[in-house]
Amino acid sequence: MSMLINDTSFIKLPLYKQGKVRNVYEAGDNLLIVVTDRISAFDVVFPNLIPNKGKVLNSISAFWFDYTKDIIGNHMITTDVDKYPQELSNCKEELEGRSMLVRRAQMIPAECIVRGYLEGSGLKEYQRTGSICGIKLPEGLKQCEKLPEPIFTPTTKAEEGHDESITFEELANRIGSELATKLRDISIKLYLKAAKYAESRGIILADTKLEFGFIDGELAVCDEMFTPDSSRFWDMEDYEPGRPQKSFDKQYLREYLEKIGWNKQPPAPQLPEDVVRNTESKYIEAYERITGKKLC
Repeated sequence: MSMLINDTSFIKLPLYKQGKVRNVYEAGDNLLIVVTDRISAFDVVFPNLIPNKGKVLNSISAFWFDYTKDIIGNHMITTDVDKYPQELSNCKEELEGRSMLVRRAQMIPAECIVRGYLEGSGLKEYQRTGSICGIKLPEGLKQCEKLPEPIFTPTTKAEEGHDESITFEELANRIGSELATKLRDISIKLYLKAAKYAESRGIILADTKLEFGFIDGELAVCDEMFTPDSSRFWDMEDYEPGRPQKSFDKQYLREYLEKIGWNKQPPAPQLPEDVVRNTESKYIEAYERITGKKLC
């Protein structure tokens, strides 16, 4: 049985930042990211922990950082706990598989979303306006239908509450057109490479969220990458436009919450045991299908 991790106070390093799922610590010139087993949906953290979730997210990110390094560098230094700073030698077991030593980055205040298929908030906006983030799409597209080509639909990066969708032009006004163009082009390039690989594993990568920063003046991809928290993964064999898909990601939990009529405001409800177990199994299946390895 994998140990569940929520509180990371056993780490004797200064806390740099605590997110909904990740706790980040100062590690000299670098940072240590620890991925807990917390889960959030609709920007609210739930009281339940999902077994093995932290290990899945950390290990999938490490896989993709390595797989895409020919397109752009990333912040990962190592996931080998034996190479961590000496101060962490007493908590190797807790950190094994769920942590990553990374370089510090000056983060860009935007989330770079690439959509290859029509689902989620993009579907709702399309049904209202025929567009997503100012991008006009063909009429008559069905739920989960493949788009003619992937589209870049950025959002703001909110410290509190919900991120807000913005147009490419709004992003360019905030960070400059040259950087905005670079983020769009690299995000789509990363998505296409990952989507092609995922298809070889019988999985559709429907959409994803990426974050970037500058490390020593060079643009790098940071945080997480093509995980079940930041992406939609669908089973190719079961894929059929016009309805929700069999997914290996947080969508299962979102659909459960929609079904029970939760108002998406804190506090989050307690999740039934079967929802916790089903969520865990979907995360593990995503990891094992994508990497071809068993989760240790």
